[in-house]
Amino acid sequence: MALINYITTIQIDFGAVTLLAQECDRIGIRRPLMVTDAGVRAAGVLDRVTTNLGGRHFVVYDGTPSNPTERAVREALALYVANDCDGIIAVGGGSPIDLAKGVAVCATHEGPLKSFAAIEGGLTRITAATAPVIAVPTTAGTGSEVGRGAVLILDDGRKVGVISPFTVPRVALCDPELTLGLPPMLTAATGMDAIAHCMETFMAPAFNPPADGIALDGLHRAWKHIETATRTPGDREARLNMMSASMQGALAFQKGLGCVHSLSHALGGLAPRLHHGTLNAILLPAVIRFNAEAPSMIKEERLVRMAHAMGLGGADDVAPAVTAMNSRLGLPNGLAAVDVSPEIFPQIIERALKDHCHRTNPREASPTDYDAMLHASL
Repeated sequence: MALINYITTIQIDFGAVTLLAQECDRIGIRRPLMVTDAGVRAAGVLDRVTTNLGGRHFVVYDGTPSNPTERAVREALALYVANDCDGIIAVGGGSPIDLAKGVAVCATHEGPLKSFAAIEGGLTRITAATAPVIAVPTTAGTGSEVGRGAVLILDDGRKVGVISPFTVPRVALCDPELTLGLPPMLTAATGMDAIAHCMETFMAPAFNPPADGIALDGLHRAWKHIETATRTPGDREARLNMMSASMQGALAFQKGLGCVHSLSHALGGLAPRLHHGTLNAILLPAVIRFNAEAPSMIKEERLVRMAHAMGLGGADDVAPAVTAMNSRLGLPNGLAAVDVSPEIFPQIIERALKDHCHRTNPREASPTDYDAMLHASL
């Protein structure tokens, strides 16, 4: 049975962050925990957000690591409880937003974080009691501000998804003004993350025409504007379109993702220093080629439709175009360039096979298939 469910209130435009107090009033947040990271705070972005809180008392957790962990969830949760908070405002990229979702669940449910992981049957354990979250993204990549999942590293090293309709932020304030100062390489990596999301959700076989349309339009916007956003950071049109593309890719997540993400989740758990968007960019061409033979891809001409959205000549041009885009953006040209060697491929594959994204790829991947994709991405 197809599930088509869009539930987030989204404010997207320059100046959207000025609506923060209004949205807090609407959903009843009076004492928020602000979840962010040290970089966002040091850049002054957090201050730009908190000036719009309408005088509310707030407390800040800025210890979010680049790949959020169960330990960080516990630290932020302690602040939430100690200050009698009644909601969370996440300011930053996907890491603070995902961390905020983990805190929102753990603050209102009994049990350790791992009990809410999708692979542990956590979907049925997460209820409407989940604390409300307002997401204020400062990058255009993960789309976590409208997504139903949080990707977190457990104490045992596994990178897992905590997924539920109740973890979707109640409000997303998508203000491109907050992305104008992003460094070029972070713009490129997060932008390719958005492109990977649009492509993988579109390739997923679930029947969801609205999600397909949203993903294709997001792909068109991101592909057209990512180079300008990277090379001309102050270009407002490019920043607006990249923020929209990021949000659109995540709106389509309900179709599922695929092998790009099962591999990047596995790798991110083993090597948390690696940037998720960069890994997705590296792995995407090999997965596109693997998926090209899937019956659903052929029947519905999905590569042809992606090529059209990207302004390419045909299906065979899609994977090479992604490789060429990575090069033009200055991103690493393979796993070897980020010090990932074949010695850890067996561990990556073992984890990828258990990842929640593995099941929604349009073509089932065997251990041998995963090994071939990893070697093709070296």
